[in-house]
Amino acid sequence: MRLHLGLRTRVTAAFAVGAFLLAASMALVSYELVRRSLLEERERTALRAAYFDATVVRAGLDTGTPDVVEVLRSLDTGGGRRPVLHLDGEWYARTVDSGTTTAIPADLRRIVAAGQPALQRVRLDGQPALVVGVPLSATSTYFEVNSLRELEQTFQVLALALTTVAIMVAGSGAALGWYATRHGLRPLTAVADAAEKIAAGDFTARLDPATDLDLTRLSSSFNQMVDRLEHRIERDRRFAADVSHELRSPLQTLAAAASVLARRREHQDERTAVAAGLVAAEIDRFQRLVNDLIDLARSDQPAHRAPVDVVALARDACRALDLPATLVHLTADVPATWQVERRRVAQILANLLENAVTYGGGPVMVRLSRDGSAGVIEVEDDGPGVPVEDREAIFDRFVRGRAAHTRGTGDGAGLGLALVAQHAAAHGGRVTLSDRPGGGACFRVTLAGSLP
Repeated sequence: MRLHLGLRTRVTAAFAVGAFLLAASMALVSYELVRRSLLEERERTALRAAYFDATVVRAGLDTGTPDVVEVLRSLDTGGGRRPVLHLDGEWYARTVDSGTTTAIPADLRRIVAAGQPALQRVRLDGQPALVVGVPLSATSTYFEVNSLRELEQTFQVLALALTTVAIMVAGSGAALGWYATRHGLRPLTAVADAAEKIAAGDFTARLDPATDLDLTRLSSSFNQMVDRLEHRIERDRRFAADVSHELRSPLQTLAAAASVLARRREHQDERTAVAAGLVAAEIDRFQRLVNDLIDLARSDQPAHRAPVDVVALARDACRALDLPATLVHLTADVPATWQVERRRVAQILANLLENAVTYGGGPVMVRLSRDGSAGVIEVEDDGPGVPVEDREAIFDRFVRGRAAHTRGTGDGAGLGLALVAQHAAAHGGRVTLSDRPGGGACFRVTLAGSLP
C-alpha cells in the first residue's frame, strides 16, 4: 500500500533528513579527525617516555651486578604505563604479570630485536593499550605497555556528544522545514480559502497581489479568472432570467385563452374539450417551470438573512398544501426565530412538502432542530424511499423519478429539489437524504449560522 504524504510533511521530512545527513557527515569527519589527532599525540608522548625510560634502564644495566626488578621499579611510569624488559631470553617486570608479556605481539618483538624501535596498538584484558618497544642491546629490549582506557572513554564521550548534536540538528532542521512550509504555503492556503468561498457562491473573494511579491502573477491571474467566471455566470443568470421573464407575457396570454376554453367546455365536443384540458394543463406546467427557472437564476446569490419565525413559516407551508400544522415539531433547545432569508426557506419547505406529497406517500413530520449554530429542517415521508445510488443525483436539475436522468411521473420539471439544494448552499449549508426509521425518506437541510 502506497502512503501519500502531504506537501508540508514531505518538506519537513526532507529538511530533517538533509540536516541529519549533513550533521552526521560532519560528526563522522570531526570524530575521525579528533580521534586520529589524539592517537597520534598519544603515540608521540608514549614514544618519548619510552625512550627516556629506556635510557634509565640501560644505565642501570651497565652496573656490574644489576638488580633488574629494582631498576624497573625505579622508573617513574605512574599507573598508566607498565615497563617490561626482555634480557638474555628472560622477561622481567615490576610484578609477576604474565598477561603483560603475552600481550606483546610476536611481530613487534622481532622488529625491536632487530634493532628498530616500534609501537603497536593491542588489547590487554579487554582494554585498549599501546605497546612501545625500544632496543637496548643485542641481548636486551625494553617495552612499555600504555593503557588507552581513558582515551577510549574520551572517544565514547565524543561520539555521544556528536550523535546528540546530529539529532538536535535534525530536529532543528525539521522545525525549520515546518516553519518554512507553514509560511511558504500560507499564500496557497489563501488561494484554497478563496476557492472555497467561490465554490460556495461568494464571488467577492479575491487575493491580495501585494501579499507575496513572488506570487503576484498567480494572485493576478486568479483574480482575473474569478472576474471572468463571475461575469460569465452573471451573464448566464441574466440570460436565463431574461428569457424566463420574457416567456411570462405570452404564457399569461395563453393561460387566459386556455381559461376561456375551459369555461366553454360544455359547448365543445368531447375531443375538443379533452384537447383544451391538455393545453391548459401544459400551460400551467410551463408557467411553473418558468417561475422555477427564474428562482433558480436568482439562487446563486448569498442569502440575505433576517430574523424569521421558521415555525410559523413551516405551518403556513403545511396549510398551503392542505396538510395539518401539527406535522411541525420544534425541539426543546431551538428558538422559533432563525437568521435566514424568508423567501428561500419558505420555498425549501414548500418544495420538500410537495415532493413528499407527490412521490413520498405524504409527509409524516417536519422537524426543526439544531446542529451547533446551524438550524436543521427535516421532512420525513411515508413513501418507498430513494435508492442509495440516486441520493446525490436527485438534487440535480431536471432529474425526476427513481433513476437519475430519468423523467418520472407527475407534472413536475425536476427543479424543486435542485432549488432546495441551491437555497441551502446560499445559507452555507447543504441538503442530504437518508432512510427514515420505519420506512420512507428523510430530507435534511442544514442552514449554517442561523442560530445563536
